[in-house]
Amino acid sequence: MTDGRVAAGYEPVREAFLAELRRDDGYGAAFAAIVDGEPAVDLWGGLARPDDRTAWTSETPVLIFSGTKGLTATCMLMLIASGRLDLDQHVSAYWPAFGEAEKDDIRLRHVLSHQAGLPAVEPAPTPEEARDPTLMANRLAAQAALWPAGESITYHALTFGWLCEGLMRHVEGRSVGQFFREEVARPLGLDAWIGFPKTLLAAAATLNRSADYQVNFGDVTPQEQALLSRVYAGGGIVEGRFVVNDPEFLSAEMPAANGVATARSMARLYGCLANGGELEGVRLLPAKTLHLAWSPIGAGLDRLTHKPLAFSAGYEIQSELQWYGPAAQAFGHSGAGGSVHGAWPHLRTGFSYAMNLMRRDDRDGRAQRILGTLHEVVSTRSRRTVFIG
Repeated sequence: MTDGRVAAGYEPVREAFLAELRRDDGYGAAFAAIVDGEPAVDLWGGLARPDDRTAWTSETPVLIFSGTKGLTATCMLMLIASGRLDLDQHVSAYWPAFGEAEKDDIRLRHVLSHQAGLPAVEPAPTPEEARDPTLMANRLAAQAALWPAGESITYHALTFGWLCEGLMRHVEGRSVGQFFREEVARPLGLDAWIGFPKTLLAAAATLNRSADYQVNFGDVTPQEQALLSRVYAGGGIVEGRFVVNDPEFLSAEMPAANGVATARSMARLYGCLANGGELEGVRLLPAKTLHLAWSPIGAGLDRLTHKPLAFSAGYEIQSELQWYGPAAQAFGHSGAGGSVHGAWPHLRTGFSYAMNLMRRDDRDGRAQRILGTLHEVVSTRSRRTVFIG
């Protein structure tokens, strides 16, 4: 059973969402979409906490893993829009200690497009160390890059957030989590956090892995596998105990990996960005800056996994993998296990699919099937809202 509402004409999206919910057999999920600045879809169902049979509600927040990078990218884009950051400036100009170990060639565009050559902290951090973003930023500042900036694209699974953290603190004085809370979440009325309040822990959905879940690196060499293990070290996803439901993990600030949000709030954020940077009278970004959200900076095959990647100024953008449905123009960020959050700017549409059953990337497709239906109906939409019990 699913709850929520859809605007008239969007009933097929509800059916697509319900079909995926049935496939997950009792686990929970939510899907929301904002079109032309107006709510078009807001659906949820299943169990937020299968162990105690707690139902998913309209207010259930859930860990979005790398969907967090989209929150962080929004903060960085706001600093670019205000003139405090420049894509072509060297990182060491803002963060002098970062120039150590011959890293003066790394520019902001390299950091935001995963081309900085710093995909892993060396030595690999413990989970406790990984929860300290200042410590991780300082370690990255002191170490050498593995290869020259801009030479190749490699997913910076955790270090993307720590690099942005170092820049944010040196340019702005606040942490990424604090900046996001005060400059993005509060003005837009978002239930979204980088650093989840401990007082709300009981309301959050718990993450569960399907029986065959694994992070699928593909056909890699032993040397690539060893480095990839370090790329994800400290997150508690690839190796070691599954720590992502622990209060200590959720309440820390990991600007690349541990954001918690409702699907409704993620859709509001991307609905704002897709609506010229403004939603309900709140302007987050000037329209003239928004092209940086979907304009390619780095694209190609990941140096380690050999899978296609494409990034703008911190956001994933549409690639041949079509994580964002059939739209040719899309940006946002997906998360481990199947969540997808993003925007179709040419259709003025923001959306979010969030769930608590993690599936393998190559055996999933839940979000993409729902997005395919949304894309099909969005051009013939009607704004009259009907409520569905």
